[in-house]
Amino acid sequence: MSDEFAGFPAGTFKFLKGLSANNTKAWFDDHRGDYDAFYVTPARDFVVAVGPRLQKISPTVQFAPKINGSIFRINRDIRFSKDKTPYKDHLDMWFWHGDRKGWGAPGFYMRLTANRLILGVGMHRFEKPQAEAFRNAVVDARAGKALEKAIAEVTSAGPYELGARTRKTVPRGFDKDHPRAGLLLHDGLTVGLDVKVPAVAKTPAFVDYVADHCAAMTPIAKWLLKHVSEAS
Repeated sequence: MSDEFAGFPAGTFKFLKGLSANNTKAWFDDHRGDYDAFYVTPARDFVVAVGPRLQKISPTVQFAPKINGSIFRINRDIRFSKDKTPYKDHLDMWFWHGDRKGWGAPGFYMRLTANRLILGVGMHRFEKPQAEAFRNAVVDARAGKALEKAIAEVTSAGPYELGARTRKTVPRGFDKDHPRAGLLLHDGLTVGLDVKVPAVAKTPAFVDYVADHCAAMTPIAKWLLKHVSEAS
């Protein structure tokens, strides 16, 4: 546990709940102090505390305890959205593999809302070369069986669910009757946990809680690192 991270205080959840109910610039400006005290500060402390723990699980994990680093901006990109509410009503964090921050390698993801906690591991969407590498690995006898083993290991270890399929049909050139054809319906591969915010989130032990769940889901990230993320 961290000497600095004391848990997300009650003010964090009060701020997120208030923002969800009053998603306007005027309300946010009136609560700027709460944003700094209950959103930014504990998030930074948490990243500093949990980052080294994640590196023990997977040594190439990178993190940055700042906004636009591991902590996502609270402002929404509304340029191409019908929803013009200016702010996210949740706190998102990302811990990535490799020197370049982005979605091109598997990582650890966390979302904290006023009521829910979501933890995830994997790659949300493959780039074209990665999609090809993933599909070829799925149908490969050795790599495909290794993926099945990783999925079974993770899903039997706790209440973890594989991300939803995004395709309706198997990609062209692949056998729709292949024993792992269901995996070919994924354009990304993630596994996650979605639960009510646990009481431990308000304590320093939340670092252990998150690290333990991420460790349990890591076999899928390791498979992606070996077979997919280096494709370009």
